Order: sequence, then C-alpha cells, then structure tokens
Amino acid sequence: MRIRIDLAYDGTDFSGWATQPRLRTVQGTLEAALATALRVPQARVVVAGRTDTGVHARGQVAHLDVDGDVLAASAGRSTDPPLDALLRRLNGILPADLRVHALSEAPEGFDARFSAVWRRYAYRVADRPDLVDPLTRRHVLAWPRPLDLDAMNAAGAELLGLRDFASFCKKREGATTVRTLLALEWTRDADGVAAGRVVADAFCHNMVRSLVGCLLMVGEGRRPVGWAAEVMAAARRDPSVAVVKAHGLTLEEVGYPAGAELLAQAERARARRIVDPSPPLMESDARDQ
Repeated sequence: MRIRIDLAYDGTDFSGWATQPRLRTVQGTLEAALATALRVPQARVVVAGRTDTGVHARGQVAHLDVDGDVLAASAGRSTDPPLDALLRRLNGILPADLRVHALSEAPEGFDARFSAVWRRYAYRVADRPDLVDPLTRRHVLAWPRPLDLDAMNAAGAELLGLRDFASFCKKREGATTVRTLLALEWTRDADGVAAGRVVADAFCHNMVRSLVGCLLMVGEGRRPVGWAAEVMAAARRDPSVAVVKAHGLTLEEVGYPAGAELLAQAERARARRIVDPSPPLMESDARDQ
C-alpha cells in the first residue's frame, strides 16, 4: 500500500531535504525513523518538493510504499488502527524539529511529487526595527530598509504565467527552467511583517529566493518596477540579483487534484515543459531554494 505523509520541519539544523552522506537531512532522519517504527531494514520516501539547507516546511508531503502485513505487524499489541499506531510511534522517534502531522492511505494514482499541481511558499521579511523579533529570527529575514510592497507587487505581476525562469534558477544539466508561476504577491501580516506568497506548478533550484531577491531591490527603491521583467527577458542569470537567505522561506502547502485526476496529472508532470500558449506540459522537478 502507499502511505501519504504530511509533515513539517524547522530547516535550521538540517542540510536540506535530500539524503547526503554524513550530513543531517530531513529525508535521512525521516527514513531512519520510519525504518525503526516499521521494523524494516530501510524505508524510502518520495517528496513533493525538495527543500535546500535552512528552508522550512509547514505543509510538506511525501509518500512511502509499504507491505500491508509489515504495517499491521508494526502496530504490535496496540488496539489502534495500524496507521494511528505508526504515527504515534514515529513521532516518538523523530526529533523535535521534524513532526509528522498525518499518515493516510493514499488514493489510487497518488504520487507525492508528480501528482502535485502546485506548491505554495511564503517568504517573510521584517523591514522595520520594531518588527525584528528575536523569537522569530529562524524564519523571518531582518531587512535594514523599509519596503514598498505596491512596487514589489507591480514588478511581480509581470513575471506570472508559463515562462522560462532561467534568469532566476541555478542551471542543472539536462533540466528545464520552464515553470508556470501562478502567484507572486506581497502583503503584511497582523504584526506588520512583509509576507511574500509564491505559487507555481513547480520550482527550479533557487527560483523563489532569486525572485524574492529581485523584488526586494525593487521594494527598497534601488531598481525600477520594470527591472524584474528585464531580468526575466535576458534569459540568463544576472549577478546583480541576490539569492536571499534560506531561513525566511517556508513551504506552506502542496496542492493535488481529486480522484482520477491524480494519475492523469502524474503522467502530465513527467513530460518536459515548453513555453507555449497551449496547456502546459510539466516536468516536475519541484525543487527550490
């Protein structure tokens, strides 16, 4: 059976999502805990979006394939349903900076990575001295100058749609940089902290942090509103666009279609993207940061 895993983590002390030798990673920590809880030699998960070192997640999704008999046996003498027993056991093993919120039997066709239709990130910035809170320093960027969110929103609006984001991505051999950016907007929360909402079908490496770095320069008045579109049109990395620090970035939510569309979406997502006005074809690398 396939299990859907909904999880959250503070990325501060992890070397990103993906397992790496001799480094503490989210995937490595989760898989080790799953293997222990299920009493199996190893467990392998597939994730919706790989996050980089220091990036957090509140709404990450992964899946695990496991034999039903193994799951049932892992519950031991517990009278709870096997998934409930596994959830309790798993969170008893995991460290405090990684929590599994829910385990559920995945519907037919579900793939945590390829069935996703969008990923939503938030980037938080404290741009006034009175907003810089030591208690939120691990997930809010302290910025030394006030930001004009209207200018940032005007600049971001010009980047929406199905486009080649080569100007904002770290190039990977053989990987496309074409993505569909669905939302890029800034508001202030109840405390006044500037919060960027970024939604796309998937993200290439460093894309969100590069987009934010570009808009911060617009927001503080160092660049005009039209500069972001000029950077995009160049179709190559601009060294003047800073990749902002990872700790302000959080994966908030992953969206999936319902029912039979799960399998159809997974098949579409494995196709290579092209910049074309027809319905987009997607290759879901789903990585940022």
